[in-house]
Amino acid sequence: MTTIRYKSPDYYQVDELLTEEHKLIRSAIRDWVNRAVIPIIDEANQKHEFSAHLVKELGEIGAFGPYIPVEYGGSGMDQISYGLIMQELERGDSAIRSMASVQSSLVMYPIYKYGSEEQRRKYLPKLATGEMIGAFGLTEPNHGSDPGGMLSHFTDEGDHYLLNGTKMWITNAPICHVSVVWAKDETGTVKGLIIDRGMEGFATPETYRKWSLRASSTGELVFDNVKVPKENLLPGVKGLKGPLSCLSSARYGIAWGVIGAAMDCYDTALQYSLERIQFGKPIAAFQLTQKKLAEMLTEITKAQLLIWRLGVLRNDDRATPAQISMAKRNNVKMALDVARESRQILGAMGITGDFPIMRHMMNLESVITYEGTHDVHLLITGNDITGENAFS
Repeated sequence: MTTIRYKSPDYYQVDELLTEEHKLIRSAIRDWVNRAVIPIIDEANQKHEFSAHLVKELGEIGAFGPYIPVEYGGSGMDQISYGLIMQELERGDSAIRSMASVQSSLVMYPIYKYGSEEQRRKYLPKLATGEMIGAFGLTEPNHGSDPGGMLSHFTDEGDHYLLNGTKMWITNAPICHVSVVWAKDETGTVKGLIIDRGMEGFATPETYRKWSLRASSTGELVFDNVKVPKENLLPGVKGLKGPLSCLSSARYGIAWGVIGAAMDCYDTALQYSLERIQFGKPIAAFQLTQKKLAEMLTEITKAQLLIWRLGVLRNDDRATPAQISMAKRNNVKMALDVARESRQILGAMGITGDFPIMRHMMNLESVITYEGTHDVHLLITGNDITGENAFS
């Protein structure tokens, strides 16, 4: 079985809802993933290595900040185009999508949305090409689902700010050139700071021994009396609205991306079931195999329709954070279930690196937790429909 045989499922002809430009963008990213990611990703995952050479290529194909205006180095695409890019990247591997998602939604987006004109022109073009790699600092050792409890803080020292604190589980941290970091000022107000590599007291130790996202570069952001120039403060936002709006953009990309992982697992299982002969016939001929495949395709189709509608709402600037939470929660759970059922169809072969299913499954165990856990997103929906806040 080879990647070139991959056929993305489209049982409800969702492609008819896409423009020709959407399909051209998807095709270009799919071709790049087939050429640059699929041949190397299993070895990178097995060796716990991030494929740094892919960064510039991701910039070249427009995967960084595709919805950022052209004047700042982006491609000026719409939100459905962004989603399709994330979908194709995650078909390759969640680590590749995570890298691009962080760069786009958690670094470029806040600089574009809340940064000064000088900050936009200084950072965005280089982030768009991959000349700079970005990281996003919100999660802390003792504060994940409750970012308002963060301990990272900075004080006004007259001609600069002095930043202290630690962030962890940070994608791109060990390789980043710049980080958008959220910390509290002396009044306890959350604000965003742009931290450049090389600032004294700033360290980015790598996180090892992961069983998931092994092809992703993950680490910490450690600030020990880091002097931050005052011009590095994001002037356009204060409070948790800033980081949470970034997470909404990233969660939207995740909700698209995981469909790519699910489709890769489903297509692998379908092809295998048609070729694997047991008791004199392909295992696809058995009722229980058909049940698995039919249920997987049903769930993928529901996720495709859900995310397409959310993309339309995003394009109209009408999608709410709660709607995005619903899509992130539903689609990641769907993808993880599809990966597990696909692994069952492949039997023992499903755990080997010859097939992508176990790699996707392990990655999705992280995706179902980061940027809002499965249960937290459920409570966001609950809060939205009842008006009762279960978090306090």
